[in-house]
Amino acid sequence: MPRYFFNTHVAGDVIPDDEGEELRDADHAWEVAKAMILELLEEEGETPELLKALLVVTDAEGDTVLEFPFSEALLDEERISPTRH
Repeated sequence: MPRYFFNTHVAGDVIPDDEGEELRDADHAWEVAKAMILELLEEEGETPELLKALLVVTDAEGDTVLEFPFSEALLDEERISPTRH
């Protein structure tokens, strides 16, 4: 399984992910990234800089697989109906 690294870019700083996580593919990495962002926003929601943060997911070679703005995770949640109808 490929290993993906989830590096957080916030307020000009980078919080690197040195361990990474083995996931089946880039789509799974997107799902994990979104869940991580939503969890961070829930835990640290009173930190306004987080809405401007970016989660950059890279592969084992250091190539960027995806860039996920924290604000985009919230927008995506708003589009999902709570009743799923």
